[in-house]
Amino acid sequence: MASSDEKPSGVLPYGAGAQPPGDPMTVQQHMVDKGAQMVQSLKPIKQMQQHVCTFAMYSHDMSRQIETHHYVHRLTQDFLQCAVYDSDDARAHLIGVEYIVSDRIFEDLSPEEQKLWHSHAYEIKSGLWINPEVPELMQKPELQNLTKTYGKFWCTWQVDRGDPLPLGAPALMVSPNLGMVKREVVTKRDNKYGIESEKLKQSRMEIAEPEWINPRADYWKQAGKGFAIDIEETEMKKIAPFP
Repeated sequence: MASSDEKPSGVLPYGAGAQPPGDPMTVQQHMVDKGAQMVQSLKPIKQMQQHVCTFAMYSHDMSRQIETHHYVHRLTQDFLQCAVYDSDDARAHLIGVEYIVSDRIFEDLSPEEQKLWHSHAYEIKSGLWINPEVPELMQKPELQNLTKTYGKFWCTWQVDRGDPLPLGAPALMVSPNLGMVKREVVTKRDNKYGIESEKLKQSRMEIAEPEWINPRADYWKQAGKGFAIDIEETEMKKIAPFP
């Protein structure tokens, strides 16, 4: 069993979605945070301009399906980076990071690297990918471009299995495909935002399918295998003594 698939032992018995262990913040800590917020730029955070809600599955165990909230920072037309949370609540858990590249960049990656990425066309056209509260008409031009992109999503905190802290190795996530997301999971999300994924699917039929989806992406579809990480002890590279 790979490290990223092992259930950690000896952890505190907090339930899935519970806050991590620790005392509540003090008034002084709140004051420090507020003061810092007033004088610091926080420039990278302020570049997150979009909120995307969708679903992901673990590469090594597709029976585990989670709702994910991606806060998107676009660096160029061809590259986006996302902080991924388990909800859009103020006390949400930061559970990972996703990088998104255009098809042009993806085609320049090595074949081995491409296996770690997933396509977005089905996720978008099926209505699973949404921008909460943003009118569908406003989203359409952006969605047409995103259907041609590929993502690499590493989950660093497996809250769905009840981990009270980010434990163990990160896990590679994959995009849902071919109606694999459990109906009850989608219905819960749809009810929260007052949408119907099936209606979105119908309205997105006009979005053109990419002319080419590289078969090295969504590797599990061709190989029937996922990826999991093992943590191994290794010799350190020594720092040369200073003169």
